[in-house]
Order: sequence, then C-alpha cells, then structure tokens
Amino acid sequence: MSDFTLALWALALSLLAQALASAWASGVFLRKSLPAGVRRVWMIMAISAILLAIYHGHTLKLALQSGIYDLHQALLGAFASTLFALAVFGFRQRET
Repeated sequence: MSDFTLALWALALSLLAQALASAWASGVFLRKSLPAGVRRVWMIMAISAILLAIYHGHTLKLALQSGIYDLHQALLGAFASTLFALAVFGFRQRET
C-alpha cells in the first residue's frame, strides 16, 4: 500500500469518526430530560465534531483532486478523530 493510499484511508476514517461523534452528540443534545447546561455542552461537541468532519472532508478532497497530502498529518487526524469519537460514545453511555 502506498503512502498516498494510506493517507486517503486515514482521512476517510477521520471523516467517518467525526461524523459519528457529531451524530452521537446531537442525539444526546436532543434529549429533553437533561439540564440546559449539559445540553449546551453536547451541542458544542456536536458542532465542533461536524466542523472537524468538514475539515477532514476538504482535506480528503484536496488529496484526491491534486495529489497533495501529508501522511503524518492524516494519520494523526485519524488517531485523534477516533479517540474523540470513542470519548463521545463513552460519555454518551453515561448520560443514559
């Protein structure tokens, strides 16, 4: 597998992880049973996750269209996005 292909897969994983984190955080935000302050925190997490998903999507688009990529940055993004999604999933389980 070439560095370019690995970078594309890492960026796709980053995009998917952030989209899932945003969906999970949005689901918790929509629960009316939580206090308003807690719901605001979940809304902020959902918005930040979707903004990061958009960022990873644009980076993936740039790599596909122009061939410009940074393998180390793509791998770091995939790792950080996956950890962020796991944290949101874990906190979400505690809210139920």
